[in-house]
Amino acid sequence: MSDSSGPLLNPTICRRLLITYLIEQLPKPNNPALEEVTGWPRRTVQDIIAKGLPGHGTQVVFVQEGVRNNDGYYRLESWGSIDRAWVHGNLPSICEALELAPEHIPAPAPV
Repeated sequence: MSDSSGPLLNPTICRRLLITYLIEQLPKPNNPALEEVTGWPRRTVQDIIAKGLPGHGTQVVFVQEGVRNNDGYYRLESWGSIDRAWVHGNLPSICEALELAPEHIPAPAPV
């Protein structure tokens, strides 16, 4: 039996939930900013955005700034099938499933 008081969350899904949340919350959510908050490699972050999120109907666009291809940031257009309120309310559990300290994740901005 598990000592956990709630259901175990799937880390793969939690990574998608957290990246979606961070794209919404960070002022300029580019790869370096997302890597810094999560501690994940660049390729992991890129794969979640390019391959993981579209499967949920989540729409993310890259806003180009500057002349280089990687100058810019991501903008969340739609949460798709992901329940934004659930993610906000369960952020500590998502962080726990990913073995991330919740205090390193920005709190939800007031609506």
